[in-house]
Amino acid sequence: MRILIIGGGGMVGQKLAHNLALSGTLGNRKIAELTLADAFAAQTLSSTANFPIKTVVADITNPVIAQSLITNKPDVIFHLAAVVSGEAEANFEKGYSVNVEGIKNILEAIRLTGNGYMPRLVFTSSVAVYGGPYPEIIHDDFHLQPRTSYGTQKAISELLVNDYSRRGFVDGVSLRLPTICVRPGKPNKAASGFFSNILREPLVGIEAILPASKSATNYFASPRSAVGFLVHAANLDTSVLGDNRAMMMPGVWGTVGDEIDALRRVAGDEIVALIKDEPDPVIEKMLSNWNFPDITSARARALGFKAENTLDEIIQVHIDDELDGKIPGRSK
Repeated sequence: MRILIIGGGGMVGQKLAHNLALSGTLGNRKIAELTLADAFAAQTLSSTANFPIKTVVADITNPVIAQSLITNKPDVIFHLAAVVSGEAEANFEKGYSVNVEGIKNILEAIRLTGNGYMPRLVFTSSVAVYGGPYPEIIHDDFHLQPRTSYGTQKAISELLVNDYSRRGFVDGVSLRLPTICVRPGKPNKAASGFFSNILREPLVGIEAILPASKSATNYFASPRSAVGFLVHAANLDTSVLGDNRAMMMPGVWGTVGDEIDALRRVAGDEIVALIKDEPDPVIEKMLSNWNFPDITSARARALGFKAENTLDEIIQVHIDDELDGKIPGRSK
């Protein structure tokens, strides 16, 4: 089978590619070719695969380029590419161009290929599609009322995936991802980035800025879980989904204070002391539009999607996967 990862140069795309390279299969099918497409050159995978891996620089806001990605008819397409939340809010036109026109161009390229071509498309949506006022718990049938441009763009994209799937052009699944935490590497432009920063930097002995209140809430899952969601979705029997191809992925609800408490339990007071409060009104305003309650994710859980159960587990996954099981920021 042929696999295309759009957004293959990003953190989740790279981790997914490594997973596929190591396994050599997706479900019970052998991988014949993997293509990583992104707006910039994706780094070469360090793991050895028994199939060719290609990297392509591609601007999916250009319909001709989007069509070129579908020329060899990939069997599975992971659409991970996006302008993240903070940047989508700051640059309105870019957010809609990439986050809405990009997925529409890919869907149109699939439709226009025709001749019975109907690949599995796994699209990464976001918890940001929700907006208040919230009930005590968000259930699967809770309405979408996003209060940011990013959330609106993701909600529009979900509807496109639903409609193209209903019409038989594509076999789509939209995964509403929790905030992925702890993100390795450097901070990005996501408004939610600090949820990772306040854990990642202290664990390696670097001060981290906390720009929001400790009462701010979010819904979390690790990068390892994110890859698991994507692989599971690629193998899912979509006939059980009906016309609604979108679902909220499992995760762990918590406040910033809960994150800090978990970090203290896992790594100690010395590490927690590296977190410095510096309120940022812009970040705090955006967070007030989220302020999520707990989310059941019952539909996804019933279909076999799995994530961590505690913030302590999420932090330990980061230590194991990114820090070789050690905490370098802690003095001997």
